[in-house]
Amino acid sequence: MNANTERIRIRGLQPEDSVTAITELLHVAYAPLAAMGFKYLATHQDEATTQRRLQSGISIVAELDGVIVGTVTLRAPKAESRCAWYSQSGVWSFGQFAVRPDLARNGLGTRLMSVIEESALQHGATELALDTAEGATHLIRWYERLGFRLIQHVSWDETNYRSVVMSKRLTAPNP
Repeated sequence: MNANTERIRIRGLQPEDSVTAITELLHVAYAPLAAMGFKYLATHQDEATTQRRLQSGISIVAELDGVIVGTVTLRAPKAESRCAWYSQSGVWSFGQFAVRPDLARNGLGTRLMSVIEESALQHGATELALDTAEGATHLIRWYERLGFRLIQHVSWDETNYRSVVMSKRLTAPNP
C-alpha cells in the first residue's frame, strides 16, 4: 500500500456525493475493458443509470482528499433475477465496482471487497457473488485469488459478452 492509499477513507455513499463524479470514475475505470471490446454497462452508462444502480443496494465509496476514487454496490438476493444464482436465499451480489486506475494494484480493491464481505455477513449473507465478462481473464484470476469460484454463465441484454457468475462462501470471523 502506498501513502496515497493509506489516506483513503472507505465509507457509505452520502446524499451529497456527486453522481456525476461516480459516473466519470466508472467510465475511466472501465475504459481498459472497453478497449478490450467488452461493453460493460459501466463503460458508457449515464448519470441516471449510475443513480439507479447506486440505489439498488448498499453503496460504498472510497474517498481521497475529498475525491471519490473507488465505488462498489452490494445487493441483496433478488427473487426475480435473470441469474438463477442471484435469486438464491443468502446470495448477495455486488456490482458497479471500480477503482481509479492510478490507484489500482495498491490494495484498494481488496479493501473495498473486505468492506462488502463484512457488510454482507452482517445482513445474513452466506455467499457473495459477482459476474464479469468471460473473456476478462485477468479479473477472473483476481477474483479466484480472493476465493471466488465459478457458478454459472449468464448473458445480459446490456452487454456484448457472456458473463461468468462467481461466488465466495462467507464465514463469520472467529472472535
